Amino acid sequence: MVDFADERIGETDMKLTHPWMIAGMMLIAPSATHAQLLPGGGGGLGAVGQAVPDIMDQLGGAVDAADLDRLSPARLADRLAAARATRVTDLLRRHGDRIELDDRREPARRGVILLTGADEGALDALRAAGYGVDGESVEGIDLAVARLTPPRDRSLARALRDARRIAPRAQASADNLYFPSGNAWFLASAALAGGGRVDGRLAGLIDGGVAQHPALSGPIEQRGFAQGAPRASAHGTAVASLISGEGVVRGGAPGASLLVADVYGDDPAGGGAFAIVRALGWMAARGVRVVTVSLVGPANPLLDGAIRLARDKGVILVAAVGNDGPAAPPAYPASYPGVVAVTGIDGRGRPLPEAGRALHVDFAAPGADMQAATTQGGKGAVRGTSFAAPLVAGRLLMRGDIAALRAEATPPTKGKTPVICGTCRNN
Repeated sequence: MVDFADERIGETDMKLTHPWMIAGMMLIAPSATHAQLLPGGGGGLGAVGQAVPDIMDQLGGAVDAADLDRLSPARLADRLAAARATRVTDLLRRHGDRIELDDRREPARRGVILLTGADEGALDALRAAGYGVDGESVEGIDLAVARLTPPRDRSLARALRDARRIAPRAQASADNLYFPSGNAWFLASAALAGGGRVDGRLAGLIDGGVAQHPALSGPIEQRGFAQGAPRASAHGTAVASLISGEGVVRGGAPGASLLVADVYGDDPAGGGAFAIVRALGWMAARGVRVVTVSLVGPANPLLDGAIRLARDKGVILVAAVGNDGPAAPPAYPASYPGVVAVTGIDGRGRPLPEAGRALHVDFAAPGADMQAATTQGGKGAVRGTSFAAPLVAGRLLMRGDIAALRAEATPPTKGKTPVICGTCRNN
């Protein structure tokens, strides 16, 4: 955990150490994710050599972290809203052949509709209307999903409306995209961590792939759920180190075994709802107790149902509320009932001004003035609620259940959120 006794905030080479201490924070309106991987001592995460920019990079870094504390709330909200709009516009411009907007104008995989609860009569009617229909059962949560391919001349938004009219008793979802926080680059040269199958007490991570790193000495197993996956990523590596790192970066559960689901790979339309659902099913099938998802996107009926099914199997999801500011729409999956929603604070215990909002917030943890593992084997400064969530997840894994984690925190006073934190100390 992070100790705030040393307030030399701007300095680098900070290390997460125990023992854990508890504080309280004023509850801010928390939300959607795009944390930043900042340059700093020990190697910045922005300069990565021969890096291949991916969707994870294209959606982050639009607001300079140095400006966040100086802007008024109104100006910060305007800047973050403009950044969100720019990210979506740029995404469609770059990858319009793979991505389009759904009927709510949210980014999704082009030409994919996910259907649950449809009987054979409804599927036959959809085929007759020109839809391609393929079925798949998601392992671990016993969820049957029909993947529909709309007629080529039909937009996703129109196809969703038509599918709901043709199959009114079924539930139709777009394959919405979920984004990690910030300037994450994939490195063709970074070696993946881990090897074969890992058993025992596992911490789950749904993100990008995780690179080899000295701090990640515990067993790691990775599986891909997207084109080109698993593939090492800066974001996944940083988050993993804050779950189970020990040594140069110390996480919430040092040395814990990791089960990593890469839902991005090298796919411009990676991070889809269906990829996350399949990854969650894999986690449930393997008996994972705590899963970290530092990703944010819109509400999605398929993802909602999958989370409920995984929860019935004993899986606890810990999700970041994101960094699109308190004026952004509520973040998902953090806003779903039963998901542990986490916001971030800085080295002085102050709420991050860019922290988004969810329909509920359960814990806060350090999300700034700290460092995490880089894909080059060093450590670099990070900022965002993405990096608070794994600290909470690690402690939850160690404590065993949410009640015990709350007991670790000082009982919050009215209007405040319990903080899970450790020592941000220069070494």
